[in-house]
Amino acid sequence: MTPLLLLHGYLLEGSGSNLWTRAIVRALCRAGQDVHLVCQEPHPEDYDFVASYVRWDEAAEPERVFDRDTGFDGRCTLHKPWIGRTLPVYVPDRYEEYERVVPMTELPTDVIEAYVERNVAVVRRVLRESGAVAAHANHAVLMPNVARRACAAEGAPFTIMPHGSALEYAVRPDERLREYAALAMRDAARVFTIGEEMRGRVTSILGDDVPGLADKLTDLNLGVDTSLFDVVARGERSAEVRALTDALAELSRGRTPAQRRAQRDHLHTLRDGAAEGGNGDEARDRTPDLAAFRAAIAPDVDYDLKSPDDGLEDRLAAIDWTHAPTVLFVGRLIANKGPQSVLMAAPAVLQRQPDARFLFVGHGPLREPLEAMVWAMEHGDIELLRAIAEWGTALEDADEPEPFEDVVAHLDRLEAVGRLDDWLESARRHVSDDSIVFTGYLTHTELRHVFACSDAAVFPSLIREAGPLVFLEALASGCHPLGTDFGGMAASIGVIEEALGEDVAARMRLSPERARLVADIEASLPDALAAAPDVAADLRRLAVERYDWRSVAETFATTLRSLPRA
Repeated sequence: MTPLLLLHGYLLEGSGSNLWTRAIVRALCRAGQDVHLVCQEPHPEDYDFVASYVRWDEAAEPERVFDRDTGFDGRCTLHKPWIGRTLPVYVPDRYEEYERVVPMTELPTDVIEAYVERNVAVVRRVLRESGAVAAHANHAVLMPNVARRACAAEGAPFTIMPHGSALEYAVRPDERLREYAALAMRDAARVFTIGEEMRGRVTSILGDDVPGLADKLTDLNLGVDTSLFDVVARGERSAEVRALTDALAELSRGRTPAQRRAQRDHLHTLRDGAAEGGNGDEARDRTPDLAAFRAAIAPDVDYDLKSPDDGLEDRLAAIDWTHAPTVLFVGRLIANKGPQSVLMAAPAVLQRQPDARFLFVGHGPLREPLEAMVWAMEHGDIELLRAIAEWGTALEDADEPEPFEDVVAHLDRLEAVGRLDDWLESARRHVSDDSIVFTGYLTHTELRHVFACSDAAVFPSLIREAGPLVFLEALASGCHPLGTDFGGMAASIGVIEEALGEDVAARMRLSPERARLVADIEASLPDALAAAPDVAADLRRLAVERYDWRSVAETFATTLRSLPRA
């Protein structure tokens, strides 16, 4: 079968477009399709579908690093071009091997052009030597620009799939990058979109710049690798946690118990200083000195962010998996993903179900501020809680910082109806370092076990998600999901309503209005936990029938193979 070529440009581990890429390539290889994948993954040997690894040097000359039998009917050859010291990204993050990881909006055009052309040199040779029938590029920029130039030179058609991060953080704010995206979409044979939300976003941003764009837009469903997930009864969860412990055994570790204790000790000192009228008062004030406030609540963040916590096994072992209802949040720990909303709802949920446990899986700049919120709840420290809420997204170095509107609104509402003291008392009684567990970063090798041991998962995104894959992974695990009722999550909930009825779907819907979000979680989450055992099998069946990656990959490959060559 003639190969296909996929251009990704980033890594394979993680969520979003990284997850989409590894899932679609794995599904294609299982179906017997050969794939050439161009990306910057530093550990291709870790991925079971990668049969060959080719590293390209500064002169665009290849070195074949390994060939192996994967057991799949199709073969994936991973190509890693040399791109220099600078990796252009959409949002700041850390990447292994790169000294300069820079938002492309901050890069001069000559640096962007050098990055594109280095990739073009490799992609042209891969097209010629592999005989690939067509190419596909992720995002709106910059891999689509690589595909545009390389495919024009080699006479091959190409497609694009925009993802939200490129559109919102690169194309929308930067006129140069908007023109890059428009040029690529003008020449693309198809533009894949995941649902109406992404279709609308692409059209609103680029519709005026790309003649005939509407005719190129092609729907492609989200998918989930249902073979990675399964329903596990409560009585069998201890064994599942042992499997998770085995998976953790060989991994490097991030945040340590000593660092967690140091933060909590520091917060005690901060509170005592405030009680005595000392430096604690100054640290609580919303002053221009953000660095001082962050240092006061999070004195030590020197650890590997993309690793699970050291000592995580001990914290997991302390949970009564057979009886304790378990709530899961998975995602980057930033305000737009809404972990602070889940945390604010915990006191009310724990008031009704004191043995419940909340797991926060992920990494991000809000990790320490969220743990400081836990400490503030434990100690009834409303001043510290409000200070964190008022600093809000400034704590994650947002370009336009704003308070945590969902947290502020909830505290204000409680105070207005005279319930704030009761809420604080509930928080003091039930919120603790035991009931709220942060795991650090987990890959899907570990995460699959966590999903299987969770009764409900909450994804209260504050922004429209075109395709929240974690929502589908919860379905595949029989874990009752709750999500903000807009964008891709609203579409998924609509499918669930058609298949399983309004009663099930109603428990999943959270208001897109930030001021109502915490109250919605408080109201719906206990019902979801109670109903979870009864609907688990139905949720799993729906995921297998409607969302498995195999059917998505088949549609994707068929579309690429149908494109006429130039």
